[in-house]
Amino acid sequence: MLDFSPDKFVVICIVAVLLIGPAKLPEYAAKLARLVRSFRNMVDGAQARMRDELGPEYSDIDWKKLDPRQYDPRQIIRDSLMADTEPASESAEWVPNPFDDPVPAEIHGHGAGAELDSRVTTRNEPT
Repeated sequence: MLDFSPDKFVVICIVAVLLIGPAKLPEYAAKLARLVRSFRNMVDGAQARMRDELGPEYSDIDWKKLDPRQYDPRQIIRDSLMADTEPASESAEWVPNPFDDPVPAEIHGHGAGAELDSRVTTRNEPT
């Protein structure tokens, strides 16, 4: 959230000393400490209230795991692709092939289909 490096903190302290002055700096530092303390108490109270209202069944939830900043779509897709799946023979149903001829050869009768059927059967007959 707030990323303070040590050099940024030193610059902020120097600017505070120059703007506020050394005489009033301890007073403002005490006010800042009280503000931080009250904010921390407010956050702790909110957490305790949330635990009380949710009940004991939600006390063991890992909230860091549910943090949206932890969401990585590539990892989710990789995990789902690598997950064990059921074998195809058990879970798949038979689906007719749209390129199969739905009409049997006996019903075709005469014509181009009959010639084709007769040529196929004559070639496959044993000699």
